[in-house]
Amino acid sequence: MRIRMAAKTISEKILSAKAGRDARAGDLVVCRVDYALGTDGSTPMALDYFEAMGGKQVIGPERIVFCLDHYAPAPNRATGLLHQRMRDFASRNGIPLWEVGEGIGHQLIVESGRALPGGLVVGADSHAVTYGALNTLATGIGSSDLAAILVSGRIWLRVPESIRVTLTGGLPEGVYPKDIALALASELGADGASYQALEFSGPAISTLDLEDRLVLSNLAVEMGAKNGIFPADEKTLAYLSDKATGPFHPVEPDPDAHYVREITIDLDSLVPQLALPHQVDRVVEIGDAVGTPVQMVYLGTCTGGRVRDFHQALSVLKAGGGVAPGVQLVVTPASRSVLETLARDGTLAEFVSMGAVVVTPGCGSCCGTCGAIPGDGVNVISTANRNFKGRMGNSNASIYLASPASCAAAAVSGKIADPREVRK
Repeated sequence: MRIRMAAKTISEKILSAKAGRDARAGDLVVCRVDYALGTDGSTPMALDYFEAMGGKQVIGPERIVFCLDHYAPAPNRATGLLHQRMRDFASRNGIPLWEVGEGIGHQLIVESGRALPGGLVVGADSHAVTYGALNTLATGIGSSDLAAILVSGRIWLRVPESIRVTLTGGLPEGVYPKDIALALASELGADGASYQALEFSGPAISTLDLEDRLVLSNLAVEMGAKNGIFPADEKTLAYLSDKATGPFHPVEPDPDAHYVREITIDLDSLVPQLALPHQVDRVVEIGDAVGTPVQMVYLGTCTGGRVRDFHQALSVLKAGGGVAPGVQLVVTPASRSVLETLARDGTLAEFVSMGAVVVTPGCGSCCGTCGAIPGDGVNVISTANRNFKGRMGNSNASIYLASPASCAAAAVSGKIADPREVRK
């Protein structure tokens, strides 16, 4: 008699494969990592742990990558020394390293084809969940975990339960993927998916390009999720056609897989969303906050710093006649590649002509380590993923989160505005 195995979610299947055994939600597994990212915000401490663990040789250095992105350029001597320590360690051990100015590590992992369907890619930064858009099991880890990977090439994880998020309909004019993510954050709450996987499904997925899916996977951690993962389809394969670093195996859930919760979001009914200070899940329809003064508009980050994001913002800025007096517009491309594309197509020049401050590709302004830091009492509207007190380097500033188009509408108006109205 043949015994039928219980059905599995995408996350259960990938972690079973990487652990080399049957694994179910709740199981602890030790997995081989396909790639691991260390940033300048996490790697220096990981190197301390590596030494404390007695590490002598890095296992699989070609599967590690370091990125200097959180303090870029280095704002002081101490940070410069930490950067140099990372460069020296990478050079000695044959680890690839992305230099200051190359961009945000998460964007570079995607651009370089390291995140592949069916893979396990981790990063010593919480927004490593971004790679789940590519049907990758992607999650953030701590510095000690990164050290263990340097020593062994492996990591232990608990297999997460999964929440199925079904997307139906299509996005109306003036509504964007960031609005979907904020609506989901409102539904789940900041810890509503704690150590669970958000598995996206539904007919509307086919209407979302890879860049759109990155936004949703990126915000998964803001709901407490261990990972946020999409199935692979033609758009996934097309994106990877000239990028993939090796063979890959797309993974789908079994039709009768078990989910601890199921949520449906009808895109047809969505309107622009806004996260109020100082919580990502404190979300309202943008109409409820129209008229709130804004002094800084921030376009960038691993959530909203891709070419499409800047094109969306620019279209609103041009429709509205440019940046209002008294508003500082800050532009931070997610990578050098994005910056070069914006320079080639004229977008960057248009932003500069409107008075925008262009900041080195990286994380500095978003996490408040360097770059554009808001002053006391300043209201910032940002395409980023976090708005807690002090996030951009000043606990006396207030941060609102919205789509690139909604941020641009605020730049035009000098106050929070509905991008659908600016376009009229």
